[in-house]
Amino acid sequence: MFATLRHWLDERFDWDDLTAPLRHKTVPSHRLSYWYFLGGITLFLFGIQVATGILLLLYYRPGANEAFESVQYIMTRVQFGWLIRSIHSWSANLMIFTAFAHMFSVLFLKAYRKPRELTWVSGVLLLFLVMGFGFSGYLLPWNTLAFFATKVGTEITGQVPIIGKPIMIFLRGGEEVTGATLTRFFGFHVAVLPGLATVLLMLHLLLVQRLGISVPPKLEAQWNANPSAKSQMQFFPNFLLREMMAWYVALAMLGVLAAVFPWNLGVKADPFVPAPAGIKPEWYFLFMFQTLKLIPSRVWFVDGEVLGVLGFGLVGLAWLVLPFFESFSSSHTKRRITQFTVFAFAYVAGMSVYGYLAK
Repeated sequence: MFATLRHWLDERFDWDDLTAPLRHKTVPSHRLSYWYFLGGITLFLFGIQVATGILLLLYYRPGANEAFESVQYIMTRVQFGWLIRSIHSWSANLMIFTAFAHMFSVLFLKAYRKPRELTWVSGVLLLFLVMGFGFSGYLLPWNTLAFFATKVGTEITGQVPIIGKPIMIFLRGGEEVTGATLTRFFGFHVAVLPGLATVLLMLHLLLVQRLGISVPPKLEAQWNANPSAKSQMQFFPNFLLREMMAWYVALAMLGVLAAVFPWNLGVKADPFVPAPAGIKPEWYFLFMFQTLKLIPSRVWFVDGEVLGVLGFGLVGLAWLVLPFFESFSSSHTKRRITQFTVFAFAYVAGMSVYGYLAK
């Protein structure tokens, strides 16, 4: 039956030619190969996000007077609705975590080196989009924590000189966080960001397919000096089966989190009540939030918050073009880049923990 189907597809689509890249693709095999699974796990969780998001869209209503009630209806009246929403929320957090882990693994393995600079750029842009998914989706249940976290987040955006205030008004749909903000965030979350992410994801996968998977510099030098020591495995089925086992582990972890720790809805947002004490953003923004809190209100003649926002913007830009610095750098500068990577990892992890524990 499968041979007949394959022959039918081959007659119409040249199936063998279409699948040739998969059949001939190889993956480097070494003691650090397990880091390659992180990209596939992130992609798998993105698929979970799409599937559960479509199911939630069947009942969700993006309006200030209906959003909270529609999510409440999903969780209490729709069969397994609470589970679908929990899976959607937990998979969003796991996806952002694996995206960060994938980025730092690429940095430590130096997989961004020539000729893979554009692969790195597309991956970093995807990480920014994933964080945008988290920020825009956080408001959609229209509960108290989401409302005030969004208010704080958009106010920080408004601190950017010259363009900050127009961007804040554009995001909010006005001067304040209202139902117009909810509608805009809904549009970003289900239309604009998915469209951009799909294009970038296709570009990223195309570059990975075209340029192959990198190996650490020392191992690459050893393999170049002794080609017989080079070890690779076939992508299909060898690596793909291992990747699918990693997906299975991620799915099991997701199922446990969603079932044992279901995502709470909280209290409906009320713009006229004061912000709850100790309100914080989601964990992936904590390191930035805590940094801005620690910066003095004035640094010389510059507002501290403005300085912090500009600093993060410059760091994000440097992060994006990091491979181009290394391409034209000396060995001493390359060591500095490695040290900067270690510092960045320690800083993000340390400030996130500190922000979580701080009152």
